[in-house]
Amino acid sequence: MDQLLGDRTAVVTGATSGIGRAIARRFAAHGADVVVADLREQPREGGAPTHERIADETDRRARFVECDVRDPTALEQAVAAADGFGGVDVMVNNAGVFRAESFLTADEAEFDRVFETNVKGTYFGSQAAARRMVNRGGGSIVNLSSTAGLYGVGDYVAYSASKGAVRLMTYALADALGSDGVRANVVHPGVVETAMTREDSRVVGTDAGEAFRDRIPLGAFGRPEDVADAALYLASDLARYVTGESLVVDGGIHSTG
Repeated sequence: MDQLLGDRTAVVTGATSGIGRAIARRFAAHGADVVVADLREQPREGGAPTHERIADETDRRARFVECDVRDPTALEQAVAAADGFGGVDVMVNNAGVFRAESFLTADEAEFDRVFETNVKGTYFGSQAAARRMVNRGGGSIVNLSSTAGLYGVGDYVAYSASKGAVRLMTYALADALGSDGVRANVVHPGVVETAMTREDSRVVGTDAGEAFRDRIPLGAFGRPEDVADAALYLASDLARYVTGESLVVDGGIHSTG
């Protein structure tokens, strides 16, 4: 296998489960050492923790760091952990939360939880990594948004707003950091089958979810590995001249209007 990230170090937030877990494992398979940053060590899907899977599957180094992305100090510590592997080259701000809501009854606490995780976490994760990347002569930031960040979804108003903020933040980061050799790009997954989406009563495994799946041109929900491949491309030198870009991974549903 080509080592697209040979001898680089990546920090991936929310990397215990789902998309983040797939990204961490894919990066390690392509030569990266990985800091697995998450609230919990055990994956929702069951099985061995991500850093242990990486050690079993590859010859790369990996470590788990407990991290609540709502806390800038915790993010700084997670990024600093990459110094033990030579310093951060790639930052993936993947950690996020979503929940179906009724806009007319949603409360302030839920709004704050969504924005503090999805927006504040991405902002200060990017900042902690970028400070080191600038001193190292460059790097790559990959943020995870959603197709909900491209067009609003009525059942997820706060989530849609937060992911739209991640998209525009990424464009601003590309402008702010490009002269220092730091690229910033954003991935917009559609519906991806993970433990988190299966727990949502309106997505995977429901009649509404199945009806939505039937509208997807490629005829299936995404897999975490589909998003991981997109993140790998943006993190690697294959995308060395790509910054401030959105990459949609949704089976083509956005093209249907």
